[in-house]
Amino acid sequence: MTIREILKMGDPRLLRIAQPVSAFDTDELHLLVLDMFDTMRAVNGAGLAAPQIAVDLQVVIFGTGQVNPRYPDAPLVPRTVLLNPVITPLALDEEDGWEGCLSVPGLRGLVPRFSSIRYTGFDLYGGPIDRTVDGFHARVVQHECDHLIGKLYPMRIRDFSQFGFTDVLFPSLEAVDD
Repeated sequence: MTIREILKMGDPRLLRIAQPVSAFDTDELHLLVLDMFDTMRAVNGAGLAAPQIAVDLQVVIFGTGQVNPRYPDAPLVPRTVLLNPVITPLALDEEDGWEGCLSVPGLRGLVPRFSSIRYTGFDLYGGPIDRTVDGFHARVVQHECDHLIGKLYPMRIRDFSQFGFTDVLFPSLEAVDD
């Protein structure tokens, strides 16, 4: 178990398309996921994608099972390991919500996301995952899966007057948002 370095916006490795996982339940995959959870926990993240730690695989983790200090008012999202995800919007309506990112430290932006989605994929052992979610859970999944296609949340912002430093926009979160 290791805390890995998180790549920051500007690093070209964050813009690559991640490769599908082809072998499940391997020692290497288990170690990667453990490192990802350790890394996410160390910086109070809501999720983490393998490309953020320079691993070009379609692996995302999210959820903590407890209140996250970076998103204190958000509902709990179950701790999940999701491999080779596919997102299907259930309606075309979108909701704007404030997002931050471990690869874009110190900044937040108002980002439109589909309000209700179905996501499918596989767990660490190759078992199927099929969930229908909305709200913050849907936002977190879409945000993390964007990393697998080389997108960072600022690329989705439509109104840059709603993008700025967390300590200016949300002074009460200053101490927890690196």
